[in-house]
This record gives sequence, C-alpha cells and structure tokens, in this order.
Amino acid sequence: MVFILQIEGTLNALLKQEDTDADKKITIEDNGPKAFSIKSVEGKEYTLKGTYHLANLLQELVIAKNEGETFAEIPLHHIEELPATRVSRMIKDYFWDGLTRTMDEQGIEKLIHDSKNEELISSKLRIYVPFRDQLAFQYYKNLEVSLPIEVIQLPENVTPQYVKSINSKPGILSLKLEKQNNKIKGVPFVVPGGRFNEMYGWDSYFESVGLILDGKVHLAKAMADNFQYEIEHYGKILNANRSYYLTRTQPPFYSSLIREVFEVTNDKDWLKSHLQTAIKEYETVWMVKGKRLTKNGLNRYLAEGVGMPPECEKGHFDAVIKSFAGKAGLSIEEYILKYDSGEIRNETLDHYFIHDRTVRESGHDTSYRIEGNCADLNLVELNAMLYKYETDFAELIKHEFEGCFEAYTTSYWQQKLESRKASVNKFLWNEEEGLYFDYNAITNSQSKFIGASTLAPLWAKMCTKQQADKLVKNSLSLLTEKGGIAGSTKESRGEISDSRPARQWDYPNGWAPHQMMIWKGLFNYGFKREAQELIYRWLYMITKNAADYNGTIPEKYDVVEATHKVFAEYGNVGTDFEYITQEGFGWMNASYQYGLSLLNNNFLESLNRLIAPKELFE
Repeated sequence: MVFILQIEGTLNALLKQEDTDADKKITIEDNGPKAFSIKSVEGKEYTLKGTYHLANLLQELVIAKNEGETFAEIPLHHIEELPATRVSRMIKDYFWDGLTRTMDEQGIEKLIHDSKNEELISSKLRIYVPFRDQLAFQYYKNLEVSLPIEVIQLPENVTPQYVKSINSKPGILSLKLEKQNNKIKGVPFVVPGGRFNEMYGWDSYFESVGLILDGKVHLAKAMADNFQYEIEHYGKILNANRSYYLTRTQPPFYSSLIREVFEVTNDKDWLKSHLQTAIKEYETVWMVKGKRLTKNGLNRYLAEGVGMPPECEKGHFDAVIKSFAGKAGLSIEEYILKYDSGEIRNETLDHYFIHDRTVRESGHDTSYRIEGNCADLNLVELNAMLYKYETDFAELIKHEFEGCFEAYTTSYWQQKLESRKASVNKFLWNEEEGLYFDYNAITNSQSKFIGASTLAPLWAKMCTKQQADKLVKNSLSLLTEKGGIAGSTKESRGEISDSRPARQWDYPNGWAPHQMMIWKGLFNYGFKREAQELIYRWLYMITKNAADYNGTIPEKYDVVEATHKVFAEYGNVGTDFEYITQEGFGWMNASYQYGLSLLNNNFLESLNRLIAPKELFE
C-alpha cells in the first residue's frame, strides 16, 4: 500500500504532536501519544503506532522533501519495515552516498563549508598540493579564479619543522585526480562522518569492507587508489588528508584492502601496481630501524612532529600545562604561546607530546593502555597487522605471481612472518595468562592492561590452535558485555575521577573495528558459536538504539549499558542531526553490514523482532 502525502503539512502536524522535546526527532524520550493518523490525498487513512513507526514516517517525509518534492509517495512497507532490514537498507541506499566526497571542483565547493574550515580566520579554503603533482597544482590554481580557495605547493622535502610552521595555516591535502573524457575528476573517497570530513587511514579500510558487501567495490577501489597516491606523494598513508597530519600515519590495513578489492575485480594489473606500493610502504614506513622498528624486531607507532598536536580543541592540554605555567608565573595561555614559539624549552613536555601524537597515530586516541608511553610500546594489534601484511604478500605472490614478484619471493615473506611470529610469542604472548599483552621495548616488560587488542592475533591468523583456545576462553569472559566487546576491562582502565577522566577507547565503550576484527578472528579458528553471540549483541544494540532514537547510528557505543549515550571525551559523532541522519557513521555502517553478512538466519529473525541477547544467550 502506498500513501500519497502532502509533505509540509504532514511533517508539521507529526512534529507538533510527537516531538515534545523540540529536538526535531521522534524518540522514546518524547511524550506524545505515540499514535498518528496519516491521510492520503485520495482519502485513505491509516494510524501508525509506536516511536519506531512514527520516526520512520518522519524520515520518509524528509527524504522526499530533500528531493524537492511537495507530495511524497510513501510505501507503507517502508514505514513498517523490520528494524534490522531498515537499518541495512538506509546504509546501502543513503548513508554511503552521504559520506562520499571528491577533491575536484564539485567536492571542493562542499569542503569550503566544512566545519574545520569555517572555524578558521581565513575566509578561504587552503589546499596543499604535493611538490611533484603538477596536474593537481595547475587544476586548483585555475579554480582560484572562481572559488574562495588558496593553493599552496608543498616543498619537495616536507620536514616536521615545516609542518609545524604551517600549523597556523591549516588546510586540506589534495588526493588523486584523474582525467575522464578530457575532464579532470577527483577519485572519490568515503569519510567517517560528522566533523570527520576527510579521508582517514584505518577508517577507510573498515568502510571498504561494508562498501564491497553493498556492491560498491568501485568506492573501495578508489580508497585504495587514494592510499597509493598518499604513499607516493606524502610518504605514508595519512592519519587524514589535513596539513597537520603530514607527519602521522595510522594502523596499516592497505594489504587487506587491495586483496579484498582484487578478490572482486580480478584486475591483475591493478593488483601489481598496488602490491608494489604496499611493499614500499611496508619497507619505508614500518621497517626503518630506529623509527617504527625497534631493536627486538617488533614494531611500534612513532608519530613524528614538533610541539602540540594542533587539531585538538582549545583547553585539551590545560591539565598538563598547568603546573609548568604556575612555576613560570604565567597563565596557561601565555605558557602555551611561549612554548609553541620556542621561547620556552621544556623537554618533559616535548617527551609528553611525542607519546600524545603517537597515541593518535595508533588510532586509539585516547586510552589509558597507551597514554604516556605509546612510542615505547610494541602494540599487539600493530604487530598482528604487519604479520597480516607479510602473510598477504606471501600468498599473493605465490598464487598470482608464481612465487616471485620483482625482487621478492614467497619464501622471503614466509621467513619474515615466521620471524615476527617468533618475536610475538617471545615478547607479547603470556602463556600463564593465556593473553597477548603490549610490550615496553624501553623497560623490557609486558604491560598488564587487558584490552580488546589482545584478540587481534586471531584476525591475522598468528596464533597456534592451542593459543587461540586459551585466548578465546580467557579474554571473552573478561571483555564481553551486553552490547559486545569492550575496549578494555574495567580493572585495567582503573578508577575514574575529575583528575583522571574517562578515555573513549577504554571500558565501557566499544568500537566497530575491534568487533569486526574479532568476529573474523573467531571464524578463522572455528569459534562460530562465540562469533554469532558477539555479532548478535553488537547488531542488537545498534538496531535497538536506531529504533528508539530516530535512526541514530553513531561513532561508538557504551557496550556495558548498550547505548549510544557515551560520556567520555569528544562526545559521540553521528548523534547531532535533525529529522534524519544522512550519513550514519562510516565504520559503524560497515560493521552493521558485515555483521549481517555473517549472522545465521535464525538470529536475523530474532534481530528483526528485537529479541534481547539475554533471552538468547544468558
């Protein structure tokens, strides 16, 4: 049944009756009658009941309104759609489009109105272009005539000192452009959403998992092409394509991305090109001794740079600066200015900011697992990711290039991964605890912080079966909560107070990349029952929150309470919208589609009926 509704009148009446807190959403916190009669222009009437159905009507009306319509043809089956089915359809049909960007003329016009640009004193969007990309430089210079942009060519050698010098003039970094029918077009990329309106490193991989499942392999391929551009022109896969991220990379997933794209496209020329670049990134970013490679043969994160991370909001470091400012007889603001200019030298702060930038490079910003010592740590997940690189290189060269690729052989990479596995077993595996722990390469000691990262070796297939059995038995009982896997145990996080605030990657919060890696890892070792339970817990939490809160799909969740209401630093991106979310959140969207692809049909039926996990698993 289809209802033809007059949009504006129906929308106003619906909000007046049901949106009692005037936030332009219909949620379980509104106190309306929870019943609304719709009247079609041809006289049909139907009464919708309950928050979920009323919020669906609001969303469908706004979708039609955004398309410039006066009347909306709304199928009743969209309003009364099963909740899991609806979340998945909205992701596939709307959210990915809402998150897709380009760095060509059309895309630049949107970036001019980006919140990060609007915060700047300059009325122009600065676009930084690599020294060797003359196509991009000339293209953007031509746009200076018609758009409020300022094009700046980066020097041939970008140093940390140079990056610091432009921190007061932040801008966007160009990505790949290509000629199509004599026109220059930007290679598209998918952003996380909200204030994260640029291409991020590890977000892009997880988003691509969902994109491939939703039949959008061209976008996943484009993400890899932009990764390749970043490696060739900026020397690394960037934290994100902003000028202040030029000295910082992110967790390495490039080999996984190109392998998964190739499995769909079978484009061997494309694979060859990207395999060359991925090996280059492995050798030049990760395996340089004294930088991200430590003496014990394992890896660490090490974000280069000088001074305070400029992307942080005002006041973020006040607690750190306060004591130094007091001793100097200065206000915090004065001390920061003098420290930033070099007038005041402070080795303690220099050391602190090395670790702080490195926390951000790790993607886990922030967590008490790595706060204050991140650059000293061989992290479990990083070494699992690089083991996955070595495995991917070995297997791709064996199966697609007859065992030899340029100067590299399958046996070369096999030796690399076996060596890493031996080092991981020596330094990161704890046989007594049956868990993997981060290792401090300076103090030569294991951390005892238990985080979701302890399960990353399952994802990389780095465990023996005996290790996997122990790991799953010991870790899931510690980390499983109502809504899935928590970022850490409560005990590892420690007590929270005004002087020791909650960190967003710790208990009680849960994150999509952790869940996705853990699910795959459990399947790798045959733990199907455990995987199904964790997938269901996560998807139920997302589905129930979306049904109760007008389709909300946020950045992260409190998995202990199974809610999107997260009370930690930075808030929760994806919750601030009116009428309808246009984007969801990138890796959250992907986790939903990935989870559904793995979930047994009987659990999918339960999910659509919103049967709580405790009724199925407890």
